Amino acid sequence: MTRVYKILFGFILIGLCSAAFSQQRPINSLYMFDLALVNPAYVGSQVQFSATAIHRNQWVNFPGAPRTTTLSMHSGFLKTKIGFGLIVAHDNIGVHDDFSLYLQYSYKIKLEAGTLSMGLQAGFNNLKSDFSDLVLRNGLDPTLGGQRSKFSPNFGAGFFFHNEKIYLGLSAPTLINNKIVDFEGIVSEAKQTRNYFLQAGMRIHINENLLLLPSTLIRATEGAPLNADISATMVLHETVGLGLSLRTFDALVWMFELAINENFHLGYAYDITLTDLADYSNGTHEFMINYRIRIPKLHKGLECPAYF
Repeated sequence: MTRVYKILFGFILIGLCSAAFSQQRPINSLYMFDLALVNPAYVGSQVQFSATAIHRNQWVNFPGAPRTTTLSMHSGFLKTKIGFGLIVAHDNIGVHDDFSLYLQYSYKIKLEAGTLSMGLQAGFNNLKSDFSDLVLRNGLDPTLGGQRSKFSPNFGAGFFFHNEKIYLGLSAPTLINNKIVDFEGIVSEAKQTRNYFLQAGMRIHINENLLLLPSTLIRATEGAPLNADISATMVLHETVGLGLSLRTFDALVWMFELAINENFHLGYAYDITLTDLADYSNGTHEFMINYRIRIPKLHKGLECPAYF
C-alpha cells in the first residue's frame, strides 16, 4: 500500500471512530452527482464550471414531510490548483424553514497516485419557525405562538482524493454545535449536531460502451445510528445511466441519469420507503439538473472528466 493510500485510510478510520451517530442535514439520493453538497474539498475537481440544482420531495402525501432544494456552483482556478464554490439551500419540514448559504474553497496537491484536495466552507443557516400553523389539542400555548427565527453561522472542512479510477473523501460540513432554538424564557438543549461523511466511488469499464459506477456515502451523526447509501450505476455510451441504491434501514432507490449533451445532465431518483412510513407515504421523488461548461481563460488545455 502506497503512502497516499495509508494516509487516506487513516483519515477514514478517524472519521468513523470519532463519530457516535439524528439526522439533521437533508439526505440526497443523487449525492454522487453533486459531492460538493457533502464535501467542500470536491469543489473545482470537475476542471470546468459546474452548476447543479436538486429538488427532493420526501415521503409524498405525508403531512409536514421534508422538501429540500439545493443549488451548488463551483469551478477550478489557477489550472485547478484551487477551487471556489457556493451552496444555497432551502429545507422545509413542517412549520420550519431552513435557509442556508455557504462559500467553499479547496486547494489541490498533485501526487503520483492522483490529486489530494483539502477544503473549507463557511456560511450560515437561518431557521424560521411559524408556530401559528400548528393545530394544538390542548388550546393555546404561549410558547408556541407566532414566528421565531435563529441565525447560526457555521463552518466545515474536508479531504478528497481522486484519480481516473477512484475517489475517496472525508468531510464534516458543519463543526459548530449551535443552538437550534432560543426562545425567550425557555431553556432548550436542542443543538445542531456534527455530521461526518465518508464518500467513495470507482469507475469500472466493462467494455467500450458500458461503464459501471459503484459508490457509497456513509453518514455519521453524533447521537444517531450509522447510515449508509450503497449504490451502483450502469452507464451506456456515456449517455444513459440506470442505477440502484440501498439506504440502510430506510429505503431502496431507483436512479436514472441522462446526458443530453456535453453541457446538460438530468437525473431522477425514486425512493421506496422500507420503514413503517410506507403505510402513509408514496415514496420520495428527487430531480436534478446539471449544467457544465469550460471557461476558455480558466480551463484551456485541461481535460474535463465525465465523472468524479
